[in-house]
Amino acid sequence: MRRNFLLFAIAMFAVSGALAQSAPKSKSTYPDRPIRLLMPFPAGGTPDALGRMVATQVESQLGGSIVVDNRTGANGVIAYELGAKGAPDGYTLVHATPSFALNTIVYKKLAYDLHRDFTPITNIAQGFGYLMLAHPSVQATNVKELIAYAKTQNKPLSYGSPGVGNTLHLATELFNARAGLNMLHVPYKGVAPALNALLGGEISLIILQPPAGVQQVKAGRLRAIAFTGSKRWDGMPELPTVSESGLPGFVVHFTWNAWFAPAKTPREIVMRLQSEVKKAMQVPKVRDFFVSGGWEVLASTPEELAKYVDAELVRYAEAARIAKIQPE
Repeated sequence: MRRNFLLFAIAMFAVSGALAQSAPKSKSTYPDRPIRLLMPFPAGGTPDALGRMVATQVESQLGGSIVVDNRTGANGVIAYELGAKGAPDGYTLVHATPSFALNTIVYKKLAYDLHRDFTPITNIAQGFGYLMLAHPSVQATNVKELIAYAKTQNKPLSYGSPGVGNTLHLATELFNARAGLNMLHVPYKGVAPALNALLGGEISLIILQPPAGVQQVKAGRLRAIAFTGSKRWDGMPELPTVSESGLPGFVVHFTWNAWFAPAKTPREIVMRLQSEVKKAMQVPKVRDFFVSGGWEVLASTPEELAKYVDAELVRYAEAARIAKIQPE
């Protein structure tokens, strides 16, 4: 009898062990493997620097790892399409910039849909404006002089951007339209390559986020012409706005950095990530990194991000119309 009992106990122990191994892991263990953060632009650019700063802090809070996966090209389309096809388990995230929404305006066909294929997590931060930078060979120190100089050249000045249809392209085309210029657009595969082209004199002008170019200005390798925001940037208070220095009423500051997950990612995982990002943005070194670069820290809720992107879509469509950017 005793022998039968022992055999029964051993059998039950084996069964319970097998069930424990086969049972799905509790969501409270998230993350139990590396999280992949798809980055639409090259390493070294502003989105990459911002995304890595947040990811590093968030992974330390989660007790797991976040691997930044730079998938560049087509104005972010490659990364966004990969994100749309990712498993909805919290282990594939997308670091999105305005190109995420702008692509729906500038491209006739996309393999991803903003609303169908993605779950919003949080809008990390939005920008105050852009720096307008020129190569030293451009004989202008402010917007008024730049416009006059451009109109006297035998051929159009050239400007660079990270690709067709991004906010930097759109901002410069709006400037083109308002200033009555016809500067030539030269697209690159990211902010860093475009900035290198400006440093090398391949192009004459660029509009970009402050952190990407401020050191080049301080080193004397590039000249800051103006700031596109509604007020001067605290990082360079001596630099006038575009509106102050030659083009009254011109203000452009549509830029943001947000995290999305594939559609149907569990709500508890989405909220966990949003909460961790919000906590990360309160860490002094992280917050200071963003604020010093000309960013307003948000760490918004998923619902706030969804409404924000819808409103931006309306604004981008109007800006594209004014700038005469046609869908490709």
